[in-house]
Amino acid sequence: MLMLLQSDTSLAAAKALETKSLSGETIKFIDLAIKGGWIMIPILLLSIVAVYLFFERWGAISRASKVDINFMNRIKDYIHDGKLDSAHALCQSYINPVARMIEKGVSRIGRPLNDISAAIENVGKLQIYQLEKGLPLLASVAGGAPMLGFLGTVMGMIRSFKEMSEVGGQVVVKQLSGGIYQALVTTVAGLIVGILAYFAYNLLVSKVEKVIFQLEATSTEFMDLLNEPADK
Repeated sequence: MLMLLQSDTSLAAAKALETKSLSGETIKFIDLAIKGGWIMIPILLLSIVAVYLFFERWGAISRASKVDINFMNRIKDYIHDGKLDSAHALCQSYINPVARMIEKGVSRIGRPLNDISAAIENVGKLQIYQLEKGLPLLASVAGGAPMLGFLGTVMGMIRSFKEMSEVGGQVVVKQLSGGIYQALVTTVAGLIVGILAYFAYNLLVSKVEKVIFQLEATSTEFMDLLNEPADK
């Protein structure tokens, strides 16, 4: 009997909460954006730019990091056999920074090793620059979006204080709510975009660093390959 009473009480409480929730006002995202004022437009544009840059760079860096595990072994066999044309053709069949770098090294075989190393290094720097394209803009979004949000906050507070000065000592909360609303909404929107862009930027930078390590390791392996005949 006691359990039934507790069950009825729980159901009654749940219905009461449900009724209260249904009777409350639902706040939609579009309504919040409108309350934020015109400053929400550049914040929205920055969020679109951040999303585009992240997925575009993620795809490009992921493709660049994919290297055939047998690529360098085949290059070694071709160079040992003197088949430089085959090694060059193999490099051209791959579309990634490692292949471009080794292709330049193969085309310089016969010249001094310092010249070959410098040519490989220049190509590697160019490939890294292409991978990092767009990352400075993403970093700017990470820093700029919160600043725009704070700008909206200041504008909203100025609006609130202006209305307070106009009404004198008779301050009505409803008159001030618009400016405070704008201040809070723009701050939250700017921080959300900035935080997400910040994490996206650091994630892409870590992937680029992995590609850089891969390029350095492959460059060292290729130069050791060219030094092998001199050691024998």
